[in-house]
Amino acid sequence: MPTPFLSSEEYDERAHALYDEGLYDDALALLREGLALYPDAVELHVGVGYARLAREEFAWARRAFEAASVIDPEHEDALAGLGEVLFKFGQADAGLRIFERIIELGYDDDVELMLQIGRALFREGYADRALEFFERAVTHAPDSAEAAACIGYAQHRLDHDDEAMQALRHALALDPEFSEARVYVANLLYDAGDLDAAMAEFEKTTPEDHWDELGIWRLIDLRKSASALADDAPELQPWQARLVELTGEPDPIDDMLDEIEQRMMEQEHGEDASDAQDQLATLGGLLSGLAQQHQDDDAPTESLGSVSSSDVLAPNGLHRVVMRDGSAFEGTWEEIVEALRDARDAGRPLDEYMALEARRHYGATGLRIASHAPEVFLRESANAGLLRIER
Repeated sequence: MPTPFLSSEEYDERAHALYDEGLYDDALALLREGLALYPDAVELHVGVGYARLAREEFAWARRAFEAASVIDPEHEDALAGLGEVLFKFGQADAGLRIFERIIELGYDDDVELMLQIGRALFREGYADRALEFFERAVTHAPDSAEAAACIGYAQHRLDHDDEAMQALRHALALDPEFSEARVYVANLLYDAGDLDAAMAEFEKTTPEDHWDELGIWRLIDLRKSASALADDAPELQPWQARLVELTGEPDPIDDMLDEIEQRMMEQEHGEDASDAQDQLATLGGLLSGLAQQHQDDDAPTESLGSVSSSDVLAPNGLHRVVMRDGSAFEGTWEEIVEALRDARDAGRPLDEYMALEARRHYGATGLRIASHAPEVFLRESANAGLLRIER
């Protein structure tokens, strides 16, 4: 039942608090109640838009932002929300024009708004344009560790790793407790092959600082290598527990992998080489994202073998990879892994995808596949018998 003694501003504040807690349904219900009393309250329409956007109800979000923009055509939050939702409908040019309009209206000194727009562009793959908004945020908030780190993320996405490291180091100088930036620095050092420095940065983090599996797998691997730890070492248990939290409930593919693992364990002492290759063939199909039915244990298979150093760039500069199910992928190492990712797990960051597939393979076979770079990931997958690199 509506409570008329609340102003539209109070409705907005209460709904905003619910939104910040992730209670989008409750926030939306409160905003609807407010709009029944104050139908022209632009902030309430904007709030509905962001609640709908958080629930991925893009059509309804667009409707709410457009309603707010009719009431106040220059409302910065309504414009930012509308620009973001237009990207969801594939209308990137229209979205970019709206973001540029926000700059024209003089809102480039709103640091939070610049970061919001930059993140939206970054998520949609426009790292170069995102960088422009992050730089505006830094211009007006030079002491913001968050803004400095965002520049680092964008520079890394643009393959400017030196600039990325410089920005992330600056963010940590501004806020040494900024765990997100520290995890990112550790991963960059790992990718660069500076494992000692990566380990030093990882050791400054806690399991709760990590929100994807990549850094945790790398930390565990480095600790095991440095101290010859067993898989069940007490020092690793908090990190392994965090992996379980991040992984969540297994999906049908995970269930299939569990079944494969069980079959391999049961046949460990009596299975011949041909049977083992059948299991790897099934895993190869999973890696390509085209899950196949389990192959017959007695079906003959051909070993794919290891990849030698003679497998170099083809004359056109592209590689060709053939999966066990016959599907083929051409392109640079990164493009091939991106294609595998899109078939198996579209939308997941590439580093996270490689780490997840390496974990799945390790869980089923006990064989490790490095996941810190696309070329290494593909070559070690070939060595494991999951694919063939033709060039």
